[in-house]
This record gives sequence, C-alpha cells and structure tokens, in this order.
Amino acid sequence: MLSPFPKPWRTGQHCRYLALLAGLLYAIGAHTESAHPLPAASLTDVSGLQVGSYTLPSGTTGCTVILVAGEGAPGGVAQRGGAPGTRETDALHPLNLVDKVNAIVLSGGSAFGLDSASGTVRWLKEQKRGWDVGIARVPIVPAAVLFDLPVGDNARIQPDVECGYKAAQTASTAPVQQGSVGAGAGATVGKLGQPMRGGLGSFAYRMPNGLVVAALVATNALGDIVDPDSGRLLAGARDAEGKLQDARQLLRDGRLFAQTMPRMGENTTIGVVATNARLNKVEVNRLALMADDGYGRAIYPVHTMYDGDTVFALATGHWEGKADMSLIGALAADAMAQALKQAVLQASSLPGIPAVKDLLPERKP
Repeated sequence: MLSPFPKPWRTGQHCRYLALLAGLLYAIGAHTESAHPLPAASLTDVSGLQVGSYTLPSGTTGCTVILVAGEGAPGGVAQRGGAPGTRETDALHPLNLVDKVNAIVLSGGSAFGLDSASGTVRWLKEQKRGWDVGIARVPIVPAAVLFDLPVGDNARIQPDVECGYKAAQTASTAPVQQGSVGAGAGATVGKLGQPMRGGLGSFAYRMPNGLVVAALVATNALGDIVDPDSGRLLAGARDAEGKLQDARQLLRDGRLFAQTMPRMGENTTIGVVATNARLNKVEVNRLALMADDGYGRAIYPVHTMYDGDTVFALATGHWEGKADMSLIGALAADAMAQALKQAVLQASSLPGIPAVKDLLPERKP
C-alpha cells in the first residue's frame, strides 16, 4: 500500500514535521484558551486599591468598601439621579480643599446605611490614616446608599457601623467578589414590572502600556439592564406570568402611561471607577462624569426621579505614563457598562425574585 505522505515523511523526517505540527497546534490552542481562563479583571486590578464586602447574616443587604493605600488618592463624583443618599460628596468638589480620599463606601439600607461609612472611618482612624490636620488624621470617606428595604427583612435590619468596619477589615487586592454580596446583596432591577435581581459587579481594562481603568457597581436600578455590546435585554421588568417585558418597548408604545408605576422608590445604582493614572482633582471629577455614561449604555430608563444614581472616581497615580483624560474617561464608561452587566449575570435569586441564571436557556445572553 502506498503511503499518503511525501517521500521526506517516509525517510524519518516525518517525526520532526509531526513535532512541529503538534507544537503549532498547541500554541494555537493555548492562545485561544488564554482569552478566557485568565482571572477576571476587576477594580482591584488598579494598584493601590483594596475592596471588601460584608453581607449581613440575613443575606439580603450589606456594604462594600474601597480602601485607598497610603495617603489616599484624588477623588471625584458625578451625581445625576433624582433621589440621592450620600455623604461627604461636597468635599470632592474641585473648588474645595481636601484633595485626597481614603476610602469610598457603597451600602444598602437607604439612609440608614450611611452609618456604614462611620465604621470605615473608625477602622481608618485605628490605622492612623486620613487627612493630616496636625493634632489628628481625619479619614475622608465619601459614601452612597441604595434603597433595598423591601427585600427580605431589610426594613428592620440595615447595614450599620459594624458593617463598614468589617468590610474594611476584610478588604484585599483579591479579585472582587461579585453577585449578591455586600452593597448588591439586596439589589433588584426592573421595577417597572415584577423585578429581577441586581447585584454587585466589577470589570477592568488593562492596556498594553500599563494603564488600568476599572469599575465596580451595585446595580439596583428602576430600569432594565441591557447588554452594552448587543443591546439585548438581560434583566428587568417582568409581567404577571414572569416574562420579560422590555421597558424600552413599554415606554414607546404608551403602556407605561396607562398604569400606576409600581415600586417607584426602590432604586439607585451606585458605583466607583478608578484608574492607576495620575490625575488631579479636576480631572478625576471629569472621569466620574464621563464614566456615568456607562449607566446610560446599560440601564433603561436611567437617572429617573426615583433613582439616586451616583458615580465616584479615584486616580491612584501608580502609572507613570502620559494620561489622556479623554481616552481614560471613554474606557471608564465602557468599564462601568460592563460592570453593570456582570452584576446581573453573577446575581443569585431570592424567593419570588429570579436572577438571570434562572431564565430559560433561550433568554440567556
């Protein structure tokens, strides 16, 4: 029987050819696999930041703390929702004195949850970290809260000082834990109908030149969450039979105007974007403003009178490259949109409040 291989393969050289071919196939396979098995990028990819979450024993509310190493970093804020619950945001205004932030706290519990920030302040005080006023160091800890009181037993038990302290204690540079944890433990989305689960999400872009731009968000929107890449509906308002309705279509065909809006006050999406670039206080406020566009790419409708939507920004300055504010801001908006997507994809269900994971296969992204 004639061999199907050419003569060189029959003279012993075929071993080398096969080895080269195997090596090439392995390299292609390894390259293909490397796009996915790498650890998921999150806010802690920004050097100088640690993230810790504490979920109350009830499992339906909690807080998330972002700690800044050393003396702190310039901070900014964009607050465009109509019903905010915040603390220390005036200190971030470029016209005001303080130019460094030591931590940011995101919490459930509505206004009650603002107590979480006091716990983080206490922890930072024990570490002797804060704004140096001569006789003491005063920790600068801006905070924002979302409304999750109707979920579980949250109307009776909310995040408090101990929540903020414990979250700070557990903060680390490990990849951010996502889903139904910390500030996102009681989060829901799609309150224009029967809601679905929101959650805590994070995402980061790592550029070849060393620049990192990342986001973390507790997603608790009145509106639906759509895939920022495809525009496909991921999670949101459901009808009485549990089917997704799509708030975009409900609004455009007039159905929303013919009904009383249910659960309109139970909202607010709060998040943080950060970069390792060196930015001043004016630039980092611009970063927060540009990053807020990520909300508009993944939430519909967004910034309503019933949402307290807030975005904080940090710039740790650990990267020595030249910072282009426009490019960094554009990446921050994309990172925020992707973090919103991750929040609902990673969430877990509660009785009567399903998560994306519970949807039928044909509805999954």
